[in-house]
Amino acid sequence: MKKIIIPIGICASLILSSCDVLNDVAEVVLDGSETSNEGTPALTNGEVISGLKEALNVGIKNSVDLTSVTDGFLGNADIRLPFPEDALRVKEKALEWGLDGQVEKFETTLNRAAEEATKEALPIFKDAILGMSISDGFSILNGGDGAATSFLKEKTTAELVQAFAPKVEAAIAKVKLTEYWEPIASKYNTFANLPLTNAEPVNTDLNEYVTERAVSGLFHMVEIEENKIRKDPLARVSDILQRVFGSLGGN
Repeated sequence: MKKIIIPIGICASLILSSCDVLNDVAEVVLDGSETSNEGTPALTNGEVISGLKEALNVGIKNSVDLTSVTDGFLGNADIRLPFPEDALRVKEKALEWGLDGQVEKFETTLNRAAEEATKEALPIFKDAILGMSISDGFSILNGGDGAATSFLKEKTTAELVQAFAPKVEAAIAKVKLTEYWEPIASKYNTFANLPLTNAEPVNTDLNEYVTERAVSGLFHMVEIEENKIRKDPLARVSDILQRVFGSLGGN
């Protein structure tokens, strides 16, 4: 059998070359910011935060477009404003007295007030999103359905309600909501003041009620829009949305 002799110089060259390759691979593996599994640059926390805010901006725009039209609230069972909870005894009595038409008009106009006010919601919500401080975007990105919306709700609800209230008050005046409420409430309060009724007069703050329910309804719709972006690549209408939410597994 003939022996194959490889010059020492060639062996050394091969060994050194292999070491260089191994070193390069090790550097990439240890440096998580180098590339993702797909070979594209990995996301930074700043990029993730930008993507989350973009998703919320898209969500609020779509939500306002859906709710600020006729029947945007009234025709959506998930966010429709019902008769105020603290005045249900008023509704019950009104129906007993045959005031079905007035009750229906009042509930319809409640929702018209929310639809009207929502027309002014977009810049208020956008400012809240812009000013929202996020330290760990990855935890929200990987937090599952509605995580960004929940964070927005937690951080901005008080400010949003305060900023949105004047718009609601103007909307209530525009749709003349109190004209439908006062006859019902006045009749009930007259009844409550009678001896032996054991009823208490009602003084529902319609401004507060519509404001809180309208903001809550918008958050609900924003969460739906966020989840679309998480699950449907076609809903990712910008490069940053495609890059950030495309990084989630299974998308």
